[in-house]
Amino acid sequence: MSAPIDLGELRTLFADFGNRTHVLLAVSGGADSTALMLLVARWHEQNPQTRLTVASIDHALRPESAEECRIVAMRAAELGLPCIIKRWEGDKPAARLQEAARNARYALLAEAATEIGADAIATAHTLDDQAETVLMRLMHGSAVDGLAAMRPVMPLAGLSLIRPLLGTTRARLVATLQAAGMTWLEDPSNRNARFERVRLRALLAQLAPLGLDPERLGLLARRAARSSDALEAIAAERFEVLVRREQDCLQLDGRGLAACPADIRLRILERAVLEMRDRNAGSAYGLRLERLEALAAALDQALGQPLDPGDGQGGPWQRSLGGTLLRLDKSGNLQVTREPERRRGITKTKM
Repeated sequence: MSAPIDLGELRTLFADFGNRTHVLLAVSGGADSTALMLLVARWHEQNPQTRLTVASIDHALRPESAEECRIVAMRAAELGLPCIIKRWEGDKPAARLQEAARNARYALLAEAATEIGADAIATAHTLDDQAETVLMRLMHGSAVDGLAAMRPVMPLAGLSLIRPLLGTTRARLVATLQAAGMTWLEDPSNRNARFERVRLRALLAQLAPLGLDPERLGLLARRAARSSDALEAIAAERFEVLVRREQDCLQLDGRGLAACPADIRLRILERAVLEMRDRNAGSAYGLRLERLEALAAALDQALGQPLDPGDGQGGPWQRSLGGTLLRLDKSGNLQVTREPERRRGITKTKM
């Protein structure tokens, strides 16, 4: 049996809330988010300086979704918290529905936060969610950044997205609700095996007795995050040494870039592409690791040749990635410019 979360733990769980003026709580009505709402309401009794508002998103994917949002609003009111309901309007995609719903949910949460002047959004992601995410990233061949999975705090649309329960198991949250005599809603999609996360949840239950449990996978995520942060810090420092910024172009010292370790080269190339692209046209899209690796491999080969970085057809070596054009000049400098409109496709992809 898992123990309920007691009042003495709330100060640590919600330490970051004390740094916020107004936090929007994302509550679906399921066990995890209902427990978040209950625990934050208890914390708020001793910390009234931080304003709290609940937000419930109606994805309009099931007939009962509007009623579920109404129930969330009623329970929020019982805890003394105001509630905003947002609805995902428009046609829903037939493919990658969960991803589209997640993107719509975060967009609506950010919209609600902006409307009420909140500076942070809190979600109820748990240690179990973190473990499932790590397992998913392992299966997809992710590098250290992917294995870091979800971070306790991260930026989102000019706000902070905070996950105070990321180190807490779902079982403890359920025990907390049961001890308080509170019920919760069940989303049938959480049992639908056509969704990858549901299948991984079942797999994780089989792996836990072998030692690969949420705690161990959560530890892996924290260690991967530590390594990822260190690599990012090194890459940021080297990038500033190698880059020269011009009005319509970034110039990178190609030889200096080639001297960097492989992972640092990848990160420097990504920084150059994203900075050049987003300085002219902001985008929410990142870069796929596979495409960065292919670019870096081609660049390594070109830099390993004599000072004629041609493409074998008489022209300068060049590649395009993420809406930018990368060219090597005969001095070994890498120029990164915005790709001309006529060449730009619609192949933007997420990292």
